[in-house]
Amino acid sequence: MNTDILIVGSGCSGLYCALHLPKEKKITIITKTGLQDSDSFLAQGGICVLKDETDYDAFFEDTMKAGHYENDKESVSIMIRSSQNVIADLVSYGVEFSRNEDGSFIYTKEGAHSDNRILFHRDITGKEITSKLLKEVQKRENITIYEYTTLLDIIEADGACVGAVIATKDAGVKTISCAYTVLACGGIGGLYRHSTNFKHLTGDAVAIAICHGVALKNMNYIQIHPTTLYSKKPEDRSFLISESVRGEGAKLYNKDMERFTNELLPRDVLSDVIKKQMEADGSDFVWEDLRTIPQNELASHFPNIVQHCREQSYDVTQECIPVVPAQHYFMGGIQVNHNSKTSMDRLYAIGETACNGVHGKNRLASNSLLESLVFAKRAAMDMKNNPQNATPLPTIDLTVYQNRKELEEKYRKLVLDEIDKTNQEKGE
Repeated sequence: MNTDILIVGSGCSGLYCALHLPKEKKITIITKTGLQDSDSFLAQGGICVLKDETDYDAFFEDTMKAGHYENDKESVSIMIRSSQNVIADLVSYGVEFSRNEDGSFIYTKEGAHSDNRILFHRDITGKEITSKLLKEVQKRENITIYEYTTLLDIIEADGACVGAVIATKDAGVKTISCAYTVLACGGIGGLYRHSTNFKHLTGDAVAIAICHGVALKNMNYIQIHPTTLYSKKPEDRSFLISESVRGEGAKLYNKDMERFTNELLPRDVLSDVIKKQMEADGSDFVWEDLRTIPQNELASHFPNIVQHCREQSYDVTQECIPVVPAQHYFMGGIQVNHNSKTSMDRLYAIGETACNGVHGKNRLASNSLLESLVFAKRAAMDMKNNPQNATPLPTIDLTVYQNRKELEEKYRKLVLDEIDKTNQEKGE
């Protein structure tokens, strides 16, 4: 196979990147499972935006404070300054955000935000954004998407990425040559027993980067979401109870139904508080009370959460629900510059796979969709401004990729070992 640009991943960052690449370029998107099996579809809360210039300093400070001031300041500034253009793009693609009767945007607030600056679509903002991006991508004749197609390796020649080894659903293992490769493979939640991520997201791109000596950054910066619906079944993906629920007034109680914390603490701080409360209570969960939110607000803003809880036999209008922290987001990953370039020539990384330093040590709520889109577009612009032609591939022995299970285990171990190694180096 051959293409001009290969994008690995069909989440919001991969799709948005494809939409900003030149229409005369042949673009190929591969995705490990189905088109809707990306964490972008699962994002509930919303997407941050700079409402006006008066909010810039507070938005910047909120992001830095949540990230323990380990953020890349330039990356944070780029994200905030680019937010209004991103929202304009999304609206042009048909994305619908909640609005007032006069047509103006409704802004909500989440933990660690000092002001209401988050746009949302009920409690399925990620699905609304990603589905509309996907529809737009499917209109483009120059973009081809292959589902159930896995990246097994990248192909390196003279220090540059010139292609990839992929496994298709029916045709087996093959190579694909390209001028540029973009890694948009999502997070690492599939490595954990309790995670809000899809199980197939196991950090493949990070493992491949390790194999090729591509620079990594902050590999041990892994965010725990403080409130996911408790389940006794370990095979269940942890269902996220959005930060927005607490932003709208939901409360947290201990086993004696007593409030024990400020619900709007940054995620990492609140997760630690909940864990300590669980230990003190000798319980596997704490209680979250959504009854503090008016029922009409629950129905209009959080219908998906209400429905899922009902399916699990909880009526959030009448009773509290059990919640527990779970792995949620990967702030570390493949190190990239402000244009999403990795340390290897012709190789980019965007979305949760990449680490451009925006989030620092802890991600501020609803910055993930924005950061993914902003830096996906910058990757596309950088490729557009620096055109390259595909080069002949070196000879590749494809037999080494035939044992998929063995390769998957190798990659899982590489990522987990790198996380442990980084923890030891930082004394954390």
